[in-house]
Amino acid sequence: MAFASNSGGGAMSDINVTPLVDVLLVLLIIFMVTAPTLTYPIDVNLPQKSINPPPQTKTPPPPIRLRIDATGQVFWNDSPQPMSVVENLMEVEVNRDPSNQPMLEIDTNADASYGVLAKVLAYAKNAKMEKIGFVQNE
Repeated sequence: MAFASNSGGGAMSDINVTPLVDVLLVLLIIFMVTAPTLTYPIDVNLPQKSINPPPQTKTPPPPIRLRIDATGQVFWNDSPQPMSVVENLMEVEVNRDPSNQPMLEIDTNADASYGVLAKVLAYAKNAKMEKIGFVQNE
């Protein structure tokens, strides 16, 4: 019976939309998979390969070993120093030869306060230290 009536007087006017929804979902998935993803280029200045590297005329100075223990005490080349003196020591090392700075090797205890390390890094930045490394002890 093609035309069934609910109330006995007219044709059934409900349309079955399930196949239409299925087809539209399949088309949506196809368009989502085949659509190109949006890309945003980011300019990065990478160092370029040099055929003739610049000659090393100066030997680098010995590294500075800065250690922070669990109590927050700072040691500059194994001698304890207050925080106010550490900033001055960094400035003296940078001003000695700004083009040939020593490497600052920072070693922290696992239980050391992050605030002390943050101050040391801020002092190094203010003193314009360029070579900073972290020592990892296993």
